[in-house]
Amino acid sequence: MTGKKRIVVGMSGGVDSSVTAWLLKQQGHEVIGVFMQNWEDDNDGEYCSIKQDSLDALSVADIVGIDMEIVNFAKEYKDRVFSYFLAEYSAGRTPNPDVLCNAEIKFKAFLDYAMQLGADCIATGHYARKLERDGRHYLMKAVDDTKDQSYFLYRLKQSQLSKALFPLGDIRKSEVRRLATEAKLPTAAKKDSTGICFIGERPFREFLQRYLPTHPGEMVTPEGRIMGEHMGLMYYTLGQRKGLGIGGQGEPWFVAGKDIPANRLIVVQGHDHPLLLKHTLKMADLSWTLDAAPDAGDYSAKNRYRMPDAACTLTPVRDGAAELTFRDAQWAVTPGQSAVLYDGDICLGGGVIV
Repeated sequence: MTGKKRIVVGMSGGVDSSVTAWLLKQQGHEVIGVFMQNWEDDNDGEYCSIKQDSLDALSVADIVGIDMEIVNFAKEYKDRVFSYFLAEYSAGRTPNPDVLCNAEIKFKAFLDYAMQLGADCIATGHYARKLERDGRHYLMKAVDDTKDQSYFLYRLKQSQLSKALFPLGDIRKSEVRRLATEAKLPTAAKKDSTGICFIGERPFREFLQRYLPTHPGEMVTPEGRIMGEHMGLMYYTLGQRKGLGIGGQGEPWFVAGKDIPANRLIVVQGHDHPLLLKHTLKMADLSWTLDAAPDAGDYSAKNRYRMPDAACTLTPVRDGAAELTFRDAQWAVTPGQSAVLYDGDICLGGGVIV
C-alpha cells in the first residue's frame, strides 16, 4: 500500500486489532479506531465483556495516539445476524454466525460507516492476506496457518475486499504478541476470546433457552432402539459426543443425524460409524470472492473451521447450489456450517451445507 491513507480500524479490545492499529500508525497512516458494539441484551452480565473490551480498546487508542469512537451496530446485528442464527437453530441446523457477522456487519455496516468518515479503507485484525493482481482482489490464507481466518471471510465480495486491509496476514501470532509487548499495549497478554461473539463464555444451552422453546424427544439408534431423551434438536450438532448421557460398555456414542419431522435425535456408537462419514456434500446460498463461480474441477475445501484442507472436486449443480465430492470421507459434515473452497492459498468462497 503506497502513500499515506486514512484508515479506520475495527478495534475489538483484543491484541490482534490493537497491533493492527499500532502497525498502521507506525507506517505513517492517519488511523481512526472504531469499537463496534454489536450486542445490547444483558451486556452487563457476568459473561459479557463488552464494557471491559471497550475500555481496553480506548486504552490502546490512547497509547497508539489515535482517536476512537464507540459505534452501536446492535440493531443491524439483530436484524442481519441474530435473526438468522435463531431461524437456523429452530430448523435443526448449526449455523456459523461469525461468517455472517463478517459479511454483514464488519465489512458492510462498519465499512459503510468508515466511508462516511472519509476513509480510504478499513483494517481488521483478521489473520488473512489480500493479493491484488490485474485489478482483482484475491483473498488469501494467512502465513500463520494455525491462525488463518480466511474461512470466516469467504462471503466477502470484490467491492468489500477492495476496501479491506489485513495487516496481520504476513505475521505469526507469536510475533503479534511480541510487538504488543514491545509497544507496551495493555492487551499484550490478554486471552483470545472464544465462542460466538454475542454469547461469549456463557453456557450455550442456557442462552438458547431464553430465545427458543425446548422440544424434548427420543434419542434413538438408526434401527429405532430408544437410548434416552434429548433436550431439543437445536442443542445438538452432528459429531457431538459430550452431553448425551448414554452410559454402558463399548465405544462412545455420537450424534449422527436429526429426524426433524419425528423430533428424534439419531445416535450411533463408534467414532467411525458409516453414518458419520460422507464423500459428498451439497452447498447452497453460494458466495464467491471473485464475484463469479469457479470452474468445475479439482480443489480443496474445509467443511468446518478447525480442520485441514481436504482434496475435492467441485461439480456445479443447478438452482444456486453446488456439490463437492471428496477423495477421503469427511467426518460429521454438518448442515448449517459453511463449506469453503480453496485453490492452493486462494480462498474462492463457498456456501452453506444443506
